Amino acid sequence: MIVVVGAGLIGLSIAYEVARRGGEVRVIDAHEPAAAASWAGAGMLAPFTESLATPAFAALCADSLARYPRFVAELHAVGGVDARLHLTGIIDAAYDEAAVARGRERVADLSSRGIAARWLERDAILSLEPALGARVLGGVHSLTEGHVDNRRLGRALRAACAALGVRVDANAGEIVLEADARRALGVRGPFGFIPARAVVNAMGAWASTLPGVPEHARVHVVPVKGQMLALAIPKELVRRVIWIPGNAVVAHPYLVPRDDGRLLVGATVEPDASDTRVTARGIRGLLDATLTAMPSLGDFAVAESWAGVRPGSPDGLPSLGESTLSGYFTATGHYRNGILLAPATAHVMADVLEGKDGSTLAPFAPGRALATVST
Repeated sequence: MIVVVGAGLIGLSIAYEVARRGGEVRVIDAHEPAAAASWAGAGMLAPFTESLATPAFAALCADSLARYPRFVAELHAVGGVDARLHLTGIIDAAYDEAAVARGRERVADLSSRGIAARWLERDAILSLEPALGARVLGGVHSLTEGHVDNRRLGRALRAACAALGVRVDANAGEIVLEADARRALGVRGPFGFIPARAVVNAMGAWASTLPGVPEHARVHVVPVKGQMLALAIPKELVRRVIWIPGNAVVAHPYLVPRDDGRLLVGATVEPDASDTRVTARGIRGLLDATLTAMPSLGDFAVAESWAGVRPGSPDGLPSLGESTLSGYFTATGHYRNGILLAPATAHVMADVLEGKDGSTLAPFAPGRALATVST
């Protein structure tokens, strides 16, 4: 038996992949499944637009993007829920000459690495996204990126796990790792003791708080708060993910359209903040960035606002694989790329749980030396 602690997108994806391969797996969550960072994110799939910490991490993110179409199709076939994947590209809009120069350089860099990208002049970018407005000068169109509906993805994973016989215990209360001096033995909670040959900590921003973990095996995760809002707009007014210029509150704002007509606007980055309060300053910063770039959106209603806590790490990399305690594995610290990395994380974690060579995970080993990088 493999026990996964944490029923977010990462934990559910690992459970699905283990079960798909014929393994016995049980998922336990202290709260509601896929209701924390998994629910709060925007579902953006942007390994080429995001600034990633290292080449190894960039390669893992690109691999996960390539896995997404099959991943979503399989979940739909197994569980009957469509996560609504859209890989129509991402536009990074430029509003001044400095951004134009950076954008042209980025297109050249992406193209040199075999990544499909093009520079769009003003008329071309407005033909794709007319709502960008008169001030836009052009932009980068990264053609293979996109977005998935992360809330639907959570439902798709739960349905697929159920179809494969995976038991998911929700609202289970406090969960404690049971271990001796050498290895993890299982977990204990209000439900009693569950023995396991492997325990996977997929608790996201709370992964470092799992009781019972010896100090030498404790994963380093830092909470990073993000605030978002949604505008109610006509369908197809915004057709792709769009990045726009930031401000003092939100450095890299983005807009993500949903099939139901909502336009998600995100997101603040607030390190060492673990509350989920939506603040006036956060919402003002998001709206100021949006309306400065796209004034035509000013007449639409704010349909929703929310905040979540991302699982960051001191060096900007996830912790994937077996810890210094035998039988105790971690899959956390994905920061802004947890939704993107769900398929690849599931694949590599299922491999190491089966005892396959995990050397490719060395850059993400839970026991690695951690260097601090800026978030």
